Amino acid sequence: MNTNLKSDWIARSLKSVWHPCTQMQHHESVPLVPVSHGRGAWLYDADGQRYLDAISSWWVNLFGHANPRISAALKEQLDLLEHAMLAGFTHEPVITLSEKLSALTGGVLGHCFYASDGASATEIALKMSFHYWRNSGRDGKREFVCLKGSYHGETVGALAVTDVALFRDAYGPLLQQSHIVASPDARQAREGEDAAAVARRAANELEKLLQERGDKIAAVIVEPLVQCAAGMAMYEPLYLKELRALCDKYEVHLIADEIAVGCGRTGTFFACEQAGIWPDFVCLSKGISGGYLPLSLVMTRDEIYRAFYHSDVTRGFLHSHSYTGNPLACRAALATLAIFEEDDVLTRNRERAEKMSAALAPLAAHPKVKHFRNRGMMWAFDAVVDDPEKAATFSRRFFTEALQQEMLLRPIGRTVYLMPPYILDDDEIALLASRTMAVFDKVAGA
Repeated sequence: MNTNLKSDWIARSLKSVWHPCTQMQHHESVPLVPVSHGRGAWLYDADGQRYLDAISSWWVNLFGHANPRISAALKEQLDLLEHAMLAGFTHEPVITLSEKLSALTGGVLGHCFYASDGASATEIALKMSFHYWRNSGRDGKREFVCLKGSYHGETVGALAVTDVALFRDAYGPLLQQSHIVASPDARQAREGEDAAAVARRAANELEKLLQERGDKIAAVIVEPLVQCAAGMAMYEPLYLKELRALCDKYEVHLIADEIAVGCGRTGTFFACEQAGIWPDFVCLSKGISGGYLPLSLVMTRDEIYRAFYHSDVTRGFLHSHSYTGNPLACRAALATLAIFEEDDVLTRNRERAEKMSAALAPLAAHPKVKHFRNRGMMWAFDAVVDDPEKAATFSRRFFTEALQQEMLLRPIGRTVYLMPPYILDDDEIALLASRTMAVFDKVAGA
């Protein structure tokens, strides 16, 4: 492809495509990147310029772009069944995927309900929790609790349990009000506190709310171990242990939003495993299909499933989606799980993470870096920017400079994070670390 074609793509996209999470006017100064193809950890634009996808294209491409094993599975499935409605029908990919996911929880979460995207999974879990309590004769339990800085999606129901002003404020009049309690974010440690103390303090605040409103609260929803949109706020597994105990004590459901942090991202397949607990609902999306096709699902316990199992149709779970359990998406997910098993990915990721952390050590010691942190295959740090004007534009300036350095990096405010695919070799690890340092030096010093 040539530069004329690249310019044509950009011009046509700006005229016809409304891009997500974007103030479109910004593209007057920050050009779109017209992606031609991807291979492994790299994306290529229409001129052949490459970019190391250090954020797995919004945290979904776990095994890189154009992965041959996932591609082969999809090609095979295309000749068998592309789609069939799941109401009154079933098929092998959705059955096998459900069985394999349940097995990963030791059978504790034995029922899967499917949709297409993370926000839909959040909506499903919230509705299931409310409907369970109604079916159980406790329809007064209809309130929800989320953490300060939480993000669970941008549909109206999901926004009700999202505490990110940028997304929520514009639609506030449409939303049901939820309770917002303290985050266990380890960065909030007071003098003399460690991360465990922050976790206990946050759990104590939650218990005060449950003491007052437990008979009205249906569920607490959290992102286990890492609150991603809150600036990669990382916290101790202890908080999840405390949370599970509180939910049991006050008869409140625990919803684990593992959309971003599941599928091995935190070091275990499910983040909740690191706390030794299982929630009442797990939401999965993003990486579950390896970044190939939209797929989300909610896993839940048999006790909850049984509360809907009745001859009365109004006691059934009244939610649907045209592409529920799409065979192609399920086949991509099965291929993704097969890679985890065949390549012992979680063990290899521990080795890969050690190398990445070592390569990033000079950046962690940078005088303008604070709160350098790591959890599994996630790294983040906060930039010290004293000038308010420069602080306000830090993210865009960093993103633009990173592209010049062949890197796809998209900070959240002044938080720079890395969530690369699980396939980086030693040379790519070294390149990512050195280029991130170079970009940070230029942007933080500008």
